[in-house]
Amino acid sequence: MRLEKLRAAVVRVGKDLVPTGMVLGTWGNVSAREGDVVAITPSGLPYDELTPADIILVDLQGNLVEGKWRPSTELHLHLTLYRRRSDLNAVVHTHSVASMALAASRHPLPPCTEEQAQILGGEVPVAAYAPPGTPELAQAAAAALGEGKAVLLAHHGLVGVGATLDEAWLVVQVVEKSAQIYLWSCLLGGPVPLAPEEVRSLRERFLRDYGQRRS
Repeated sequence: MRLEKLRAAVVRVGKDLVPTGMVLGTWGNVSAREGDVVAITPSGLPYDELTPADIILVDLQGNLVEGKWRPSTELHLHLTLYRRRSDLNAVVHTHSVASMALAASRHPLPPCTEEQAQILGGEVPVAAYAPPGTPELAQAAAAALGEGKAVLLAHHGLVGVGATLDEAWLVVQVVEKSAQIYLWSCLLGGPVPLAPEEVRSLRERFLRDYGQRRS
């Protein structure tokens, strides 16, 4: 993807954050990678006013490639994940309510829905607490995420990752929906997590059989 298309894709997802309830105001952040260049949302600018020209380009060490604004305060987080995981090309960080309720309780999200098993392949862990915007938070998030698709940041929010921006965006939506279902089920006597073998089966069948295949 050319860099201008990358910037446009980041804007597209950024504009969806507030209307979908994934953030309030200017919280949260979005990035996507093309090779060694990362396109990331600016700090503190309203999402509905963003244009591709507002998206900052940096290299994997955080050096400015192009842009007129300061990048997101969570730049450390995004870059650390990209440096740790060569399979990742997108990171979406949200402050959605149900996910944050779990994060505030330092409570991981067990796989209680088929969607979570299919898209994430298991539990969503909680990273150890560290102040926002710090290298310590980035390291804690990367350690808890491991090879997974999502991680809760203690007292802070949710991070979803993917090979594409669409995948990372889907991940955070599925986590938030699953978190809502989990919390509601707690009021009904307690959720029943899927067995590990069923989670593996659902994930494998999803990867093998879901969607269309080009001939």
